[in-house]
Amino acid sequence: MSVERNLPVVRERKLSILKGDPDLCAKQKKAGKLLARERVALLLDASSFVELDVLNQDAGVVTGYGLIDEKPVYVYAQDFTVKGGSVGALHARKVLKVMELAEKTGSPLIAILDTAGARLDEGLDAMNAYAMMAGRVSALSGVVPQIALVLGQCGGIASAIAGMSDFVIMSKNGSLFVNGPQVVSAAAGKQLDMETIGGAAASVRSGMAQLTAETDEEAIAMARKIAAMLPANNLDEAVDLPMDDTNRTLAQFETIDTVSDVREVLRAVADLGDIVEMGEEFAPSMVTALGKIGGTTVGFIANQPSKDEGRLTVYGCKKAARFASFCDCFSIPIISVVDSMGMKISTAPQGELSRAGAQLLFALSEASTPRIALVTGQAIGMSYAAMASRAAADVVYAWPGSVFSAVSAPIAAQLLYADEMKDADDPYAKRAELEQRYMDDVADAVNAAKQGYVDDVIEPAATRQMLCAAVEMLAGKRDTKPAKKHGNMPL
Repeated sequence: MSVERNLPVVRERKLSILKGDPDLCAKQKKAGKLLARERVALLLDASSFVELDVLNQDAGVVTGYGLIDEKPVYVYAQDFTVKGGSVGALHARKVLKVMELAEKTGSPLIAILDTAGARLDEGLDAMNAYAMMAGRVSALSGVVPQIALVLGQCGGIASAIAGMSDFVIMSKNGSLFVNGPQVVSAAAGKQLDMETIGGAAASVRSGMAQLTAETDEEAIAMARKIAAMLPANNLDEAVDLPMDDTNRTLAQFETIDTVSDVREVLRAVADLGDIVEMGEEFAPSMVTALGKIGGTTVGFIANQPSKDEGRLTVYGCKKAARFASFCDCFSIPIISVVDSMGMKISTAPQGELSRAGAQLLFALSEASTPRIALVTGQAIGMSYAAMASRAAADVVYAWPGSVFSAVSAPIAAQLLYADEMKDADDPYAKRAELEQRYMDDVADAVNAAKQGYVDDVIEPAATRQMLCAAVEMLAGKRDTKPAKKHGNMPL
């Protein structure tokens, strides 16, 4: 029996599905937003996208796979022109399929989120569909890198799906929220708009998003850059051929006394001076960034001495702990750059400060990835214990003049030498003398090295050379941990 194949009709039907509703597509473009398939095409290498379930138009989501810098990734992009990109059973089925394929193939997953929420006409089926997607994001966490691009509305459970991803990137059209402006305004007793409660700027300040951009195009370019820096999965390595001289010296630091902006150090030691900072406006006394050292992707966790003397804050510790945990998931070496006077003196409950410090110390001490600490200034109290101690680092380097102590030198001198100070003819001169004695006898980097707590006191100009060597030396690190399901981080 022969079957008539009317190819022109089939092609026409397929093309009409792919084109979508012209009016709704025009409305999306007028709002400054790309269409779902345009976003995917821009994200992936040219002509590399292979769409799955192509003709399942009613699902409101585009799914498939392709390449970023010739490395495979899976992607799904919610289509706001189809029922507002709302999530129902069919939508979830398509998304869960690419999630499963990402896990099976060990490939990163990139979600492009732009949705009006759950499909109300599907009732509990839609809520369960959302929950299944969120559950799968949780299952993939630590297996393959997950990047969420929020390029439109992302409320309720959808915002939780974004938050469980490793990185959240937002455009100015993106919004992350649990309750909408009407609900929040009623509770607050004043009128608040979406930009104020869940726009890109607000989401970065709250720590929900790590990067923001003006346009879809800029946000997608950021996602491409990050994806190219990451390993494909938790068994892969993010290593490329070195593009920069590993023996390059840092002439700008030959005569340096203090560092006011730690980003200068990070850019100086990173390959080609290139870093990607995460959450710049969230807890600014702590800097977290990705970069490369000798071709190997590393995670930088650094105190910002120009902000609160680099002191550890509640949100700064949480920011660093989360980033350290991500790096450890994918065996990305962690480089801590330490210059901090310890925990911030705050009116916040002391238990909250203690728990935050415990989170950072837990994350870095639990990490089995290579950990390198560079002390450029002060390593006082909790900042030493959580970021530069032998519990938190495999290798510790220090710049000349660095301080290792439970408290600052002035406080230590006052506590240790109170009687000498009291009896001095010139208390101010005596205080300076006693502070220097404490530094020379107890707290400076040379003493720490003599006691075995610092591997070397290095010239600042040689910092990149030493870090490159340490990353290479620790590449084969293997840790044997006690048998357990997982630790219980003090959240």
